[in-house]
Amino acid sequence: MKHLIRKPLAFAVLLLPFVGLALWLPAPAADKATELPQVETATHKGYTEKIAEADVAFDMVAVPGGTFLMGSPKDEKGRGEDEGPQHPVKVRPFWMSACEVTWDIYDPWWKQKPGNKEEQRAVESGTKKVTQKEADAISRPTPTYADPTFSYGHDGFAALSITHHAAMDYCRWLSQTTGKDYRLPTEAEWEWACRAGSKTAYSFGDNPDALKDYAWYADNADEAPHKVGTRKPNAWGLYDMHGNVGEWCIDVYKKDFYATLSLDKPTLGPVNLPTGVRYGHVVRGGSWADKAAGLRSAVRRFSEKGWNKQDPQQPKSIWWLTDGDIVGFRVVRAVEEYPDLKGLRSKIKWESK
Repeated sequence: MKHLIRKPLAFAVLLLPFVGLALWLPAPAADKATELPQVETATHKGYTEKIAEADVAFDMVAVPGGTFLMGSPKDEKGRGEDEGPQHPVKVRPFWMSACEVTWDIYDPWWKQKPGNKEEQRAVESGTKKVTQKEADAISRPTPTYADPTFSYGHDGFAALSITHHAAMDYCRWLSQTTGKDYRLPTEAEWEWACRAGSKTAYSFGDNPDALKDYAWYADNADEAPHKVGTRKPNAWGLYDMHGNVGEWCIDVYKKDFYATLSLDKPTLGPVNLPTGVRYGHVVRGGSWADKAAGLRSAVRRFSEKGWNKQDPQQPKSIWWLTDGDIVGFRVVRAVEEYPDLKGLRSKIKWESK
């Protein structure tokens, strides 16, 4: 009997160093993930931005910085393969417009002085010489081929059918006009702002039945977008993060982009920077035409050539999407800008593919 007792005791003694080692080792990533999201205390405040020359204004919401798991868990209903793997991301604090950019806020940029296609192409090709000041000036959209509002509505309605290039250049114009640096959100910033501290499928939970209170989408939109800010905001005061119109992010879409980032340590401000390619930019949030699953916080979508199918021009417009009535945008402003986003501008030209 003693012999039988001694054997397990001896075995236990041998295990002690390994037990100590296990206690010393850091917790696996899965355990650390349960601690996220971590929301920092915001030290900046929201404000109202005014475009004096047009007598219009819009609200900017203070979004805190923090760390979260970007993407969706494997068991989330409706999940796409490009929503994983989930990975920790750290986001610096920033401001984001409470609603999408509306036509009355977008019009002052282009309606006062529409762009000239031939002149712009001459500058891009080098056949027209310009000064440095002229080169830094922001070109403006050419007149539209068709009604850009699609007769949905104007004042208070999201500016839609806007290309990624146009949204980027609008942000540059807004920056010059206001003296503050505005841009599109990165994909990581957009998801962080949409989740508003949550880790559920939607910012308000997992039950899609509640979407009717927060979003305009296929089940309640009557096949059209609605005025911005007419549904409930998320916990951080941002409206229409789910539905109404999808929203441009800075990033070029890459299906496996998440797999290139660390799964253990938070990546600070990840972004897949745009190139001179016309299509394939990330769109987030879902739209008035999408079903509930397409409005989840982690859903990723990207622009396609078909969004400009009916444009008869060759090459097609770099400003307007004749078939893009599901996409709009909102603007952000960093408290402390990331180095690779300083001075970022669109590289798209008329000849871009």
